[in-house]
Amino acid sequence: MALSRASFGMSSSSERSGRSERLTAEEEKDMARRIRRAEEAAREAIREVPAAQAIVGRRPERAERTRAGAVSRLEEAVMSVVREAKLQPELKLRARTAAAAWQEAENLRWRLAMSGRRIAHGEARKLAGPFMDEEDLVQEGYIGLLRAAKRFDPDRGIRFSTYARWWVRAQMTRAIDHTGRPVRLPGCAVEQTRNLRKAMKRFEAGGIEYNINDLADEVGIDKERAELLLSQGNTISLEQPVDDGPRPRPLERFLSDEDAPQPDGDAIQGQELNRMHTAFASVLSDRQRFVLTRRYGLDDGEFRTLSEVGKEMGLSRERVRQIEREALIRLRDHSGIRDFNLAGLLKAPPPIA
Repeated sequence: MALSRASFGMSSSSERSGRSERLTAEEEKDMARRIRRAEEAAREAIREVPAAQAIVGRRPERAERTRAGAVSRLEEAVMSVVREAKLQPELKLRARTAAAAWQEAENLRWRLAMSGRRIAHGEARKLAGPFMDEEDLVQEGYIGLLRAAKRFDPDRGIRFSTYARWWVRAQMTRAIDHTGRPVRLPGCAVEQTRNLRKAMKRFEAGGIEYNINDLADEVGIDKERAELLLSQGNTISLEQPVDDGPRPRPLERFLSDEDAPQPDGDAIQGQELNRMHTAFASVLSDRQRFVLTRRYGLDDGEFRTLSEVGKEMGLSRERVRQIEREALIRLRDHSGIRDFNLAGLLKAPPPIA
């Protein structure tokens, strides 16, 4: 079955470039219909391929029972035919036709989505704040535009720009919810919190006195929920009591100190230090002990460069480096101290110079 590229309205090279443009209502509908014709052409090309039909006709999960789910299954079916064509030459023509039709649908879908770029930028300016900056929100808005283009029905009597605005806003609020807050809030809570703060700004701009009940009535939620939502994200003092006992304990008592030494770590460190001191006496020469002691400040806590140690010993810097290396190798090979513990016990030396 051979379908010509012109049979489903193949766009010109300029249309496939993905440039942003403003479309009229009729142009939006026309493009959406061309997308559907291209999708139908892809579906027709794989109609007689059993494996592809099994994918297209698969009973969808609950979350997939939308046009977007059907489009995703069609894409999966087309890709499966393309893969099968590598093993079955008789499928090559069908695969080529289906792939071309699907690519045309993708190009048109991208062009339709990008016609609403101004929506993404406008909504990003409104929602940008401490949780996510404007540039990140614009990228999320583009994802929302593509979701809208995948679902847009030209026969519902609504403009794509109107339909897409809700998908853009939903994608942005979802991104703020999932990645912008330290504590995740449900999507509805994010929207209600934003509406509460907008109501506060309206009252303040108009010089109107208000309380929590007024805000809750404005948004259409109860007082308790409004109080809960407005408390999210506020700074909490570490001295704030967190229990109601006779002697309330502050929040800081329940937080672990990540910088505090751990008992087991201290015990291991002590054992390794004792082992190192024993090794110094048993496996190192006097010269090697002196170099490591002065180099790493084991006697007074001050690191010294190779040159400084060399001056004390009347040796060149290179010779001191060789003695240091020999001493470290002997400690690793004969003391039983693990390599990563040896580095931690000696700490980092100063610059070599």
